[in-house]
Amino acid sequence: MKRVFVSLLTAGSLGLIATAATAAEQYELLVGTYTQGASEGIYRYPFNPRTGLIDPHAQQTFKSSNPSWLTLSRDQHRLFVVNENGPGQKDTVGKVSSFTLDPKSHDISLVNQVETRGDEPTHSSLSNDERYLFVSNYAVSPDPGGSMSVFKVGEDGKLSTVVQQIKHVASKVNPERQAGPHVHSIVSMPPSGRYVYANDLGADRIYVYRYQPDTPDQPLVAANPASIKLPDGSGPRHLVFSGDGKHAYLTLEMSGQVAMFEVHGGNLKRQQLLDMGSAGKESAGGALHLSADGKFLYVSNRGTANQMLVYSVDPQDGQLTEVQRRTVEGDHPREFTLDPSGNYVLIANQKSNQIVVIRRDAKTGKLGETVQKFPMDSPSDVKFLLGGK
Repeated sequence: MKRVFVSLLTAGSLGLIATAATAAEQYELLVGTYTQGASEGIYRYPFNPRTGLIDPHAQQTFKSSNPSWLTLSRDQHRLFVVNENGPGQKDTVGKVSSFTLDPKSHDISLVNQVETRGDEPTHSSLSNDERYLFVSNYAVSPDPGGSMSVFKVGEDGKLSTVVQQIKHVASKVNPERQAGPHVHSIVSMPPSGRYVYANDLGADRIYVYRYQPDTPDQPLVAANPASIKLPDGSGPRHLVFSGDGKHAYLTLEMSGQVAMFEVHGGNLKRQQLLDMGSAGKESAGGALHLSADGKFLYVSNRGTANQMLVYSVDPQDGQLTEVQRRTVEGDHPREFTLDPSGNYVLIANQKSNQIVVIRRDAKTGKLGETVQKFPMDSPSDVKFLLGGK
C-alpha cells in the first residue's frame, strides 16, 4: 500500500498537500510524548484516511526523553525535536535533537543532540530558508526564567551549539506565573520569513525580530517596534499566520482569549480580542491551526473547558466569527492537527492519555462524530508526513 507523509505548514502549502492527499491510500502520523510515565519517546503510526482510524501497530518507536514538540523540514527529510527536560526530571538538562527521515524506509535516525541552555524547551521552528532553528525555552522556574536559543542547521541536518540566546523582561503582573520570562513559541512570518516573532507568556508581549541570516553570530536583531504589548496577565502562547502573511492569530493562555491581527510590515495591529470562556468553566488558550483553504481557524481551549472552538475567517479582512464549540472528549488538549484530506481533526489529550479523532465537514468547518479514541500515554504533539515510496 502506498504511504504518504504530510507535515502541516502554512495555509498556502496546506492546499497543495490536501490536493495530493486525495489520491493517498494511507498516511503516517508522528506523535511526540512526555516520558515521565509509560511513553518511551517518538511514535510513528499508519493512519487510514478512508476510515479515520490510527493503526495501533506502530511502524517505529524511537526512545527519546520528553520529545514534546516536532518540527519537520520542508522536504520531510529532517526532524527536529525539543526534549522538554528540566529540574526535577530524570534528565535535568533541556535539549534539542536532530533526526533524519529515511526517504524509503521512513525510519527515524538520530543525527545529534545539543543542549538548549535553558529549561523545559517547549517549541521549535525553522527559519524560512531552514538555515537556523529557533527554540523556545519556557522554563517553569522564574530563576533563571525562559529564553530564546538559536542554532545553525548544517547541510547534513546537524545542529550547532547555541549561536545566539535572547532573554526578555517579565511583566510580573501574575506573581505566580509571570515572575520571569517564559517564551512559549517562535514563528517566522510567511512568505518571506523576514520577521520572526517570539511569544513570551511571562512578559505579555510578542517580541519582533528582523532575520539576518548572513550575520551568523546574530541572526536575529530587534525590529522597530521591538514588541507588541498585550493585555496585562494575558499570557501569549501560540501564533499562526494566514498563508499570504496578511493576518495573524494568537492564543492568550492565561486570559483564555484569541486575538486577530492585521500585519503591517513587521508590526501587528490588533483588530479582535475574543473570549473563549464557557459558563462555569476555566479557560486556557492552547493550540491553533488554520484549515488548508484558510477559511476556518481551530483553537483548543484547555483548563476545565476542554473544548475545540471553530471560527470562520472573513476572506477580506481576516476577522473571526465563532461557529462551533465542541468537547474534546478528554482532558488537556495540548496539540491537534487536521489530516491531509481535511476530513478529520486529531487531538492530543495529554492528561487523559489519548488521541481523539473527530470527523470534520470541510464545507462548514464544523466538527462531527468521534471516530476513534486512541490510547496513548501523555501525547503532546501530532504531525502528519508527506512523501514516501
